[in-house]
Amino acid sequence: MAYLGNPARTKEVINKYHLNAQKKFGQNFLIDDGVLEDIVSSAGITKDDTVLEIGPGIGTLTQYLAEAAGQVIAVEIDDKLLPVLEDTLSEYDNAQVLNADILEVDIKSLSEEKNNGKPFKVVANLPYYITTPIIMKLLEEGSPVESITVMVQKEVADRMQEKEGSKEYGALSIAVQYYADPEVVCVVPPSSFIPQPGVDSAVIKMTRYEQMPVVVEDEKFFFQVVKAAFSQRRKTLVNGLSNNKELGISKDMAGDALEKIGRTRTERGEKLSLKEFAQLSDILYGFTRKD
Repeated sequence: MAYLGNPARTKEVINKYHLNAQKKFGQNFLIDDGVLEDIVSSAGITKDDTVLEIGPGIGTLTQYLAEAAGQVIAVEIDDKLLPVLEDTLSEYDNAQVLNADILEVDIKSLSEEKNNGKPFKVVANLPYYITTPIIMKLLEEGSPVESITVMVQKEVADRMQEKEGSKEYGALSIAVQYYADPEVVCVVPPSSFIPQPGVDSAVIKMTRYEQMPVVVEDEKFFFQVVKAAFSQRRKTLVNGLSNNKELGISKDMAGDALEKIGRTRTERGEKLSLKEFAQLSDILYGFTRKD
């Protein structure tokens, strides 16, 4: 069978089914076999694994995953691609396509139904327009996910792995690093896709922590603090936090909390590490719970 990583084979399938990449689904078909192999290799896929693939498209990456994994469950939102996938995956009895929106899928129930409740390894070439909601769903909901290896816009991948002190460091960096250890595997140029996107892409692997790097008093409150800290990047933390009415924090409370963690009252959010945000959140949580 000719792999779809071959550009000529991909074009053949696109022409056969009169396909046009759907902008509303962020479709770009990967045609670089080296990148496809890098994705599977970096994800550490073995025959013991069940892979949850998001957005298989015409089945390009799915073929490579099915070769390496014990089982692949591919979730595709575009029903027009179902007959294509039936064709391109016809030789793989270990690949199953689920026509659904991943944001509406109960991943825990899917794991119990298809994988004896064991964690999935998630692999995907993600649509750029919905990258963050998908990743945060996988991380936040306590879904049975061991690792997430995905192709995303390069600047988004950079933000996910940035540390404090960088201009790119922000709420997404902290959210991802709260749950997982992110590592950019490779950068992928536009020429690796049909049609070519207007920006570079990158493959990033997020390995879920077995033991969380920080523990906070109230997770919801912690993320509210982080969001408020970066919602007005040019403002100091004191102003950003006190301007957020949901938190109920005064300027004095914010300033006192910053001093308690060894920071000044003029500090901005990008200077604080994940650990410092956890400490700040716990102190502020205590302040807001006092009578």
